[in-house]
Amino acid sequence: MRHAMEMFRKALPTLRKPSSEDGAAIWELIQACKPLDENSMYCNLIQCDHFRDTCIVAEMGGEVVGWVSGYLLPDDPETLFVWQVAVSEKARGTGLGTLMLRGLLSRDVCKDVTRVQTTITRDNAGSWALFRKFSDLNDGALSSTPYFSKSLHFNDLHDTEYMVTIAMKERMKKAA
Repeated sequence: MRHAMEMFRKALPTLRKPSSEDGAAIWELIQACKPLDENSMYCNLIQCDHFRDTCIVAEMGGEVVGWVSGYLLPDDPETLFVWQVAVSEKARGTGLGTLMLRGLLSRDVCKDVTRVQTTITRDNAGSWALFRKFSDLNDGALSSTPYFSKSLHFNDLHDTEYMVTIAMKERMKKAA
């Protein structure tokens, strides 16, 4: 972790919108970030193309080291659903996940967002830590409830996904 922090201090990451040319690198990053669910490369290409305004890439030295995919809920544009957060092993422990989430929420397309949602399995300690930290840093209120059930939705092939909701108190005050 010390090496990662030193590298991070030397070369701050560039945060930007993805392009379709990033799809393969993002797919490879996700493959290396267990226990993230692996999507098809085509799915990542579509995310980079169709959802680029609500996705973010982190680069260091020309290499993709971070990725957040998300979208505004079609029936609730005040909610940003975060599909995946991936951070390369060489950038873990640097706060990059939080930096990417904050960067995404700073975009004009997210100006009306008052809630962030994601789903997380109980055993994904890294994701729980990231979203708890993000909630704390943003004076948010975090709650969770079972959402996609192992038996009902996943035919016992995948652990239950819990819907995590972070109500962003400061943003809600500004909206009022």
